[in-house]
Amino acid sequence: MKVSGFTFIRNAIKYDYPVVESIRSILPLCDEVVVAVGNSDDDTRNLIAGIDDKIKIVDTVWDDSLRVGGRVLALETDKAFGAVSNDSDWAFYIQGDEVMHEKYLDEVRSQMEQWKDDKRVEGLLFKYLHFYGSYDFVASSTRWYSHEIRVIRADKSIYSFRDAQGFKIGNNRRLRVKPIDAYIYHYGWVKEPAAMQKKQETFNKYWHDDDWMEENIVKASEFDYSNIDALKPFEGTHPKVMQERLKRKNWKFEFDFSKSNISRKDKLKIYLRDRFGIDTGYKNYRKI
Repeated sequence: MKVSGFTFIRNAIKYDYPVVESIRSILPLCDEVVVAVGNSDDDTRNLIAGIDDKIKIVDTVWDDSLRVGGRVLALETDKAFGAVSNDSDWAFYIQGDEVMHEKYLDEVRSQMEQWKDDKRVEGLLFKYLHFYGSYDFVASSTRWYSHEIRVIRADKSIYSFRDAQGFKIGNNRRLRVKPIDAYIYHYGWVKEPAAMQKKQETFNKYWHDDDWMEENIVKASEFDYSNIDALKPFEGTHPKVMQERLKRKNWKFEFDFSKSNISRKDKLKIYLRDRFGIDTGYKNYRKI
């Protein structure tokens, strides 16, 4: 079984992305990892090149004129996937702010081996933990996606969908997937507040025009993490590759659990999810 990893990144140092940890977390499963490195204002390319000999860099230039729906992110994902070896069986997609815990390596490898020759299975569906404000809290409202495809067939008729949230195949068909017992840890909302503010002022340009940015993005030196609806304490352990980053954390965020700002409708969705396992969110896949 041959497995390729793939991802995209731009300005990883400037915006404090844990992309090195992301790539290292899947390296034990991969024979190669293709990284589409966008035109950056920092030393991102050398950062990526220094990770491991398995790294294969594709130099890209982002189309900054694309400012609708995050479409540029999907295009960059497709550039990386397009460079994956044609003889690979599976391709493991990891975004630059996602990390997989090492405790799931055996489970993912086992599932890839189990379904390798069953062509009905076009992807593997992971569960998600979304960290927010601190490495000690995870988002608990239903506005955060609970599952997403992160392993796909190395079939070049598969392509990244919308803002690189998921994948489709052929003529806009959803992928047929098998859910697996493994989590992706999403750290996109855990950054030093100044770096998080810079990301907000720049990254939203790939979804919105200047008028929206002016009206909705607060001008500040640091991001205000207090504007969140609901969190819960994280009681597990973080991946080993994240330990050095955790030690460098230099800010404090606390959440008052008595001030949860959840609508009645969302409370019902949370109840259905937690009590009966009913996920009412949008699903860009079909479980088989």
